[in-house]
Parts: sequence; structure tokens; C-alpha cells
Amino acid sequence: MSETDFGYQRVPEDEKRSRVDDVFDRVAPRYDLMNDLMSFGLHRLWKAFAVSIARLRPGERVLDVASGSGDLARAIARRVGPSGEVWATDINRGMLERGRDRLLDAGCLVPAVQCDAEQLPFPAGSFDCVSVGFGLRNMTRKEVALAEMARVLRPGGRMLVLEFSKVWKPLEKPYDLYSFRLLPWLGERIAGDAAAYRYLAESIRMHPGQAELAAMMERAGLAEVEYFNLSAGVAAVHRGVKLG
Repeated sequence: MSETDFGYQRVPEDEKRSRVDDVFDRVAPRYDLMNDLMSFGLHRLWKAFAVSIARLRPGERVLDVASGSGDLARAIARRVGPSGEVWATDINRGMLERGRDRLLDAGCLVPAVQCDAEQLPFPAGSFDCVSVGFGLRNMTRKEVALAEMARVLRPGGRMLVLEFSKVWKPLEKPYDLYSFRLLPWLGERIAGDAAAYRYLAESIRMHPGQAELAAMMERAGLAEVEYFNLSAGVAAVHRGVKLG
């Protein structure tokens, strides 16, 4: 059986799926509070920037993969308007339900589908835009997931990937200190789970850097791939277009 990374560990591919699912089952109740605390609120600005460069137009059909608590889906729904359509998917039921409830509270009627990003239940060419925010690094076979997201894009459609990335080298040491000391400490005190946030820090280090992810998107069939560093590379937005 093939192996993949789960943080710094090597585990069978099938085992990673269940381990990631367990992590998000545990953190779902405090997910949004922890996002605010550990990013000092910056994740809201990162998401707003990602949506601003998605080139969304009223009436478009958008798929938000690994939608989580629904921040991107909500912002996208505002851009495409009542004539548009947004679908939210997540592999984790707890996170999907949390996102669905938050979207309903915000007045957004968004279909929510529990599914694996590596096997999206949509026909080819179904969407004008596909987004994924802070979910790609948790996927078992990233190349397969990117190819699936490209498959469901129509020709000329855009893919948007917002993810943690490689920080500016002079900041690596203080960023490591923050990641491996402060994050687990916050996770223990706020969410009651230091291990989940230790995994978060490790998964960021194992995720492809900016140039490597851009190359992966090109191999998935996207063109005009470019990326934008946020907060000195703590996060990055990648954007690509599916050609006909």
C-alpha cells in the first residue's frame, strides 16, 4: 500500500484520510476562534484577497472545495449574486455541517455536499471557478485532487488555491518558534487539543512551496498559473486558468 505524509509521519494513504478526519472532528467546535487567534485575524484578509482576484462575475457557478466553516463560500456568494450558484464540499461531516449552518445564518442558501476532493461528484466542465482554502495540504493525493478540480472546470474557468506556504527565509526561525511552541499551547488551552495544532504546524512544513505548487497546477492542466505571497509567504494564493 502506498504511503503519504501525516505531518512528519509516514502513514498508509487510507490511514491519513481517517487521521485527518479525526483531527477536524476534534477541532470543529473551536475552529473559527482558533483561526482568529493563531493568525491574529489575518486569515480574514487573506481570504478577502483571494476572492478579490478570482475574477468572479454575477451569475457564475462556483465550487468551494474543503469549504470548512464557509468563509470563502460566503464571500463568493456575495460576488456571484442571486443569479449565481455556489456549492460547498468537505470530506469532514462536522466541518461541513458547521459551514452550512454559518452560511444559513448569513442568509446564503448554498448546497453542501460531503465528498472527497479526489472524487468530486460533478460532471466535467460544471463550474466557472473552483476554490480551495487551507484544505489542499490535508488531502492525501494532492495531484489527484488538483486534477479533479481542473476536470470540473469549464474551459476558461479559474482555479484558486489559498494555502499556507513557505515563509520568507529570514523569518523561518521565529516562525518555527511560533508554530511549534505557541500553536500547540493555544490548541491545548482553547481547543483542548495540542496534538491537532502540532499536526497543523507539521503539515505546513510538508506542503509544497510556492513554485512547486504552481508546477503541480500546470501538470493538472492549468495555464497562466501565478501566485501571490501573503504576510511574507506565511500563506499564498495560486491562480490558474483551464484552457479549452
